[in-house]
Amino acid sequence: MKIIAIDTIRLDEFPNILWVQLHTDEGLVGLGESFYGPGATEAHIHETIAPYLLGQDPLQIEAHQAHMIGYLGFAGAGAEMRAKSAVDIALWDLWGRATNQPIHQLLGGRVRDDIRVYNTCAGYRYVRAKPVQGTANFGLDTHEGPYEDLDAFLHNADELAQSLLEMDIRAMKIWPFDYAAEASSGQYISKADLKTALAPFEKIRAAVGDRMEIMAELHSMWNRPTAVKIARALEEFEPHWIEDPVFMDHVDSLDAVARATKAPIAVGETLGGKADFRSLIGLDSLSVIILDLTWCGGLTEARKIAAMADSFHVPVAAHDCTGPVALTAAVHFALHTRNCYIQEVVRAFYYGWYGELVTNLPPLQKGMITAPDGPGLGIALQPDLHKRPDYRIRRSTPD
Repeated sequence: MKIIAIDTIRLDEFPNILWVQLHTDEGLVGLGESFYGPGATEAHIHETIAPYLLGQDPLQIEAHQAHMIGYLGFAGAGAEMRAKSAVDIALWDLWGRATNQPIHQLLGGRVRDDIRVYNTCAGYRYVRAKPVQGTANFGLDTHEGPYEDLDAFLHNADELAQSLLEMDIRAMKIWPFDYAAEASSGQYISKADLKTALAPFEKIRAAVGDRMEIMAELHSMWNRPTAVKIARALEEFEPHWIEDPVFMDHVDSLDAVARATKAPIAVGETLGGKADFRSLIGLDSLSVIILDLTWCGGLTEARKIAAMADSFHVPVAAHDCTGPVALTAAVHFALHTRNCYIQEVVRAFYYGWYGELVTNLPPLQKGMITAPDGPGLGIALQPDLHKRPDYRIRRSTPD
């Protein structure tokens, strides 16, 4: 079996998402996905990866790893790593389709039948209008359904927690500190702004007590002393974790924050490649390593990072606030990976636009998610997606 064509697909409505499809001479198609900077990622796929991968056997996944990065881009979550991640997921999907096996079986089999989820409390249009992370891209100007969870945590966090518990979702992630971070460039938070940002945590604890676990997302926006101040202020609410308190370019600073608070610290989703994660995992102050399979190097790299973390007795969690293929790949990974104990979902995405783009999403019931039936990922792009007026495709072939 040989790869005979590589497609990249984009939709103008979703300017952050890029899909890749690998076509073989046996008529099989493998699907992958990346998020953020799709133009640069697409260019690397067609200009660097395609000349190597076309004509190759797609089942030799490990052999292809070094050829998909090149002289630069072997660390970090830049365009090269995002491109490699998308293609790697597509290669695993192809392997599953060629052998009629789900990806979690190819990884070595399940260690669990399903895994519990936490809800990242975004709304339907969160980080969707343009390729930036910021409050202007929160998507708060429209209301598309019952799960406008970002607006809810800002104003009615108690009711939001009750709503999630009714679905048996018992963990939630919120980020009410971002407005204050943008106002001061992450250098300072006033007592008034701190009180405002803590209000959702107070409402949740008053309404549902300890029945809901709360994750606090800081989006790497703060300097070290302010991150410590926020973390200590959050301690009374016993957060399940505080995520990415400082920018991920200085492990000593991250270590200092983690040692200055009783709250567990979770980090890693914006990193790429096992070398980036090695320095984090070696810190004994961190509680959870977070992986994004579309940024860290794909399934091949993720399983190595998870194994490395497991050797230090550190749990991992897979990220999803990006796209439906990323979620599905993460679920396969989570079902196989012993030290992966929870899976992120965004119910606004899952029950909203994810189903418009792909078939057969991972089943989510009573706060637990599992892999869809079928070989490989078990999903595909919707068959009529190409009929959309904003559909754009670029193809590389040996010719």
